[in-house]
Amino acid sequence: MDFRELERDNMGRCRLNSPVPAVCRKEPCVLGVDEAGRGPVLDSKTLSESERDRLFAKMEEDGDFVGWALDVLSPNLISTSMLGRVKYNLNSLSHDTAVGLVQHALDQGVKVVQVFVDTVGLPETYQERLQQRFPSIEVTVKAKADALYPVVSAASICAKVARDQAVKNWQFVEKLQDLDTNYGSGYPNDPKTKVWLRKHVEPVFGFPQFVRFSWRTAQSILEKEAESILWEDLPTGDQEGLGRITSYFNESPRNCPHLPHRYFQERGLESATTL
Repeated sequence: MDFRELERDNMGRCRLNSPVPAVCRKEPCVLGVDEAGRGPVLDSKTLSESERDRLFAKMEEDGDFVGWALDVLSPNLISTSMLGRVKYNLNSLSHDTAVGLVQHALDQGVKVVQVFVDTVGLPETYQERLQQRFPSIEVTVKAKADALYPVVSAASICAKVARDQAVKNWQFVEKLQDLDTNYGSGYPNDPKTKVWLRKHVEPVFGFPQFVRFSWRTAQSILEKEAESILWEDLPTGDQEGLGRITSYFNESPRNCPHLPHRYFQERGLESATTL
């Protein structure tokens, strides 16, 4: 996997993909979808990192009939989406990313006839959404699909290998002193990750952009160990001065009181009529 694009700009997202096998443009294909990066620490029953790397290398060797594509979403993009004025939750972000990957395969000329997806949220709702979006494709969405369908198992390996590489090779844009790179897996139950978070929390600015601020584990540490900040808001005492929306259509503008810009209101500044 070539992560140079992500290393140049790890603020947003990047698309990684293999060459499309010629046979996939001629014969019916099955596509699997899975994600990595927000579950618990991998337990002993799952594949180790070295085993995943070995299986991914095997898929690369079989590139004449196996292809893959990935959307790598940065922590900063996810945090901005989830914490913005208009909320864009993690499930919706995951659903839209999956739709984008299926569409990417179709745009590349892949003859996709079936899609198997490891669910995010309610499988029935997710499947209905995908089926409406791709009516000519047979869509199956199941919980634990990576244990039920080999093509989803392969997608899971690709996603986890990509995440492992992104975490391992992360380029910090912040000029941090005494940066400890032993941050573990990045999952919430990993003791190394928790120690790293507490060590690198900044009282005012929080964490480096390596950390997803919308992550509950990060939020808990910020609430306990960072400074509380009270943000100023618009004054709420004299709401009558705002006027009704219909007053803007009155013939006389004198009936519509005009408030100064928020900057002047917050600082108690008024226009001086005489000097």
